[in-house]
Amino acid sequence: MATQVATTTYADLGLFIGGKWLGAGGRQISPVINPATEEVIGTLPCASTADLDHALAAAEQGFKAWRAIFPDERGRIMKRAADLLRERKEEIARIATTESGKVIHETRIEVMMSANIFEWYAEEGRRAYGRVLPQRAPGTRLTIVKEPVGPVAAFAPWNFPLGNPARKIGAALGAGCSVILKPAEETPASGLAVARCLVDAGLPPNVLAIVYGVPAEISSYLLASPIIRKISFTGSIPVGKQLMKLAAEGMKRTTMELGGHAPVLVFDDVDVDKVLDASVTAKYRNAGQVCVSPTRFYVHEKIYGKFVEGFTERAKAVPVGNGLEEKNKMGPLIHARRLAAIEAFVDDARKSGAKVETGGARLRSPGYFYSPTVLSDVPDKARIMNEEPFGPVAVINPFSDFDSVMKQANKLPYGLAAFAFTNSSRTVKLLGEQLEAGMVGLNTYAISVPESPFGGMKESGHGSEEGIEGLEACLVTKFISEA
Repeated sequence: MATQVATTTYADLGLFIGGKWLGAGGRQISPVINPATEEVIGTLPCASTADLDHALAAAEQGFKAWRAIFPDERGRIMKRAADLLRERKEEIARIATTESGKVIHETRIEVMMSANIFEWYAEEGRRAYGRVLPQRAPGTRLTIVKEPVGPVAAFAPWNFPLGNPARKIGAALGAGCSVILKPAEETPASGLAVARCLVDAGLPPNVLAIVYGVPAEISSYLLASPIIRKISFTGSIPVGKQLMKLAAEGMKRTTMELGGHAPVLVFDDVDVDKVLDASVTAKYRNAGQVCVSPTRFYVHEKIYGKFVEGFTERAKAVPVGNGLEEKNKMGPLIHARRLAAIEAFVDDARKSGAKVETGGARLRSPGYFYSPTVLSDVPDKARIMNEEPFGPVAVINPFSDFDSVMKQANKLPYGLAAFAFTNSSRTVKLLGEQLEAGMVGLNTYAISVPESPFGGMKESGHGSEEGIEGLEACLVTKFISEA
């Protein structure tokens, strides 16, 4: 239960519309809770329908102004924003840690990631090339050009409160589009900090709006407007499907980065300790609240016992606590609902016959802390084998041969990320060909850089953020035939 006594305000919260910062005056408000302490640390104003109308009108005007600015000047503004993010790294990282719970080491990296995204799109926006086709008759010209799609409505989740807004804003601005962004209500100050860097860098009024409120109400209102021409959403599969239905009414372009349940295949020819060190770090990053988090570990039977033992020892040693304390390597879950969800997953797995090697319980209160957990020999019928857990739980099962483990890896409707570890060059090639995921890490968990596409397949969504694919998602293709 959240404490109802507000502590010192950690950041000024509000809306950003039409180049102005708007406070709570006359608007409904919602509390912002520190997941490490369960204290109310701020109050967030929610956008009214009048605010959304204002944001839509501003986005329409902002699009006309922003697309008219040449790409090199747009890029200079974005690069200045990247520099400001780097200058303000410590301040912004502490804000993100306070409201999201993730440890300060991770939020510092996330600030730099956000700066790199802006910098990359600042350059890539200058490369939205068209082409000229060979003539078919004298005095004619056949030209293909790329143009910004129009105002973008973007919806970012709480698990990467800086990186997700940067991905969505960066691609849109780089392409010449205006943006209305709804960051997560759990982590509002992070999205506002990113926006403030852009404003201070010289972003013209009306090009960017930041709104908050009831997610279903905000999304349905924005998507119903003919002004919005593109939707970018990161979140759950059910919500993504609902937004796609709404977008279909106006034939609006969509980018959907939805859920995942990443398999990890560990073959018997690896350096087990090296793989364990990398795997435990990746698994408990942001308390497992990462869409590409390694979740289902399939380990060759020859090294299975050693792997489970080593994973368990390392999980027990992970320091858990308030993310602002430098010593900690894992913070709390984002809110009480996630804590209850993880407890339900683990209880179901235990009842299904899984062995709890370590963890499997809430650590303490206050704070939404759950112990780093390892489950072994988990039956296929267990919920956690079929539904995305999104928490600090590693599931480890043995396998005997390549074909059987590939079947297990690809059996779910998810297709966001997949990982594998082997020293066999032939196995690496086969894995790259056969794993059904939009992002595949072979002997690495590093699968995201600004120049690479970030997205999935199957029910994990479609389209990509980052990379040239992210820019293309905000561009339309026009063919011009001149006679």
